Amino acid sequence: MRINGKDWLLAEQSLGELLAAQGIDPATRYLAVAINGTVVPRGQWSACRLAPDDDIEIVRPREGG
Repeated sequence: MRINGKDWLLAEQSLGELLAAQGIDPATRYLAVAINGTVVPRGQWSACRLAPDDDIEIVRPREGG
């Protein structure tokens, strides 16, 4: 799988588990996640299953534009 353009080995089974393993609090405001170009609604993160060929983008705003 790829996360934000970097190759990763799939160890987690769900998107929620992946975020936790990355140290990302799913309650963080202004956080968006897309899998294979499709945004996954926050309420589905814990149930969303991952596949080894998924391309995942985790987007968080940063200061400074």
